[in-house]
Amino acid sequence: MTVDGCVRVAAVGDVHIDADVAGRYRPALERLGDTADVLLLAGDLTRRGTPAEAACVAREFAGLPVPVVAVLGNHDYQSDEEVAVASILADAGITVLEGSGTVLACDGMRVGIAGAKGFGGGFAGACASEFGEPEMKAFTRHTREISDRLGAALRELDCDVRVALTHYAPVPETLRGERLEIYPFLGSYLLAQAIDSAPGTGLAVHGHAHAGSERGTTPGGVPVRNVATHVIRQPYAVYQLRP
Repeated sequence: MTVDGCVRVAAVGDVHIDADVAGRYRPALERLGDTADVLLLAGDLTRRGTPAEAACVAREFAGLPVPVVAVLGNHDYQSDEEVAVASILADAGITVLEGSGTVLACDGMRVGIAGAKGFGGGFAGACASEFGEPEMKAFTRHTREISDRLGAALRELDCDVRVALTHYAPVPETLRGERLEIYPFLGSYLLAQAIDSAPGTGLAVHGHAHAGSERGTTPGGVPVRNVATHVIRQPYAVYQLRP
């Protein structure tokens, strides 16, 4: 249940589960209801995006005492089986978002979560644009289209508390520690614009940047948290939100 009017959001990303590490998170997850109201999974749930690995993820995160909401990451697309991966997770009761949203009831409070994998492209002053070769236009257009869907999903939520869930980063602050040369492949400012387009968004979480930093803020003031397991160094982090 919520505590003192706060919604407790647990989150983790980049768990990269396969048969070799199955069961690693489960002992801590069994007690999740004591500390959180919802669990967000910020992509890269598998190593190579196979259905067999997705089944391991499903067993790890199914049947928990709180709802589980996820987005996929780039690793989950590696085997071109992302539809099957998402279906296996959904069959286990995990809500998988992609340019879509869901609203959960937490002790009388409505928690809205909009999610999308996101994509790369870079940040202000060092970003790609829809100019030049078809390949560059397609790369940048893909990020813009994903970001547009994320923004629309956030704005459409009818809720008391609004959260954005992505795999790629919306701001460069949570990439600090990564090599500057790879920032364009780790996120895009367009995701931050989408998050800021929805008034009242209280939190944005992402993964992907294993060597990054935990905390950042969008230009509009939304707290951003990198919850890659390599960054938070625990089974999950918990953030408290007020309406």
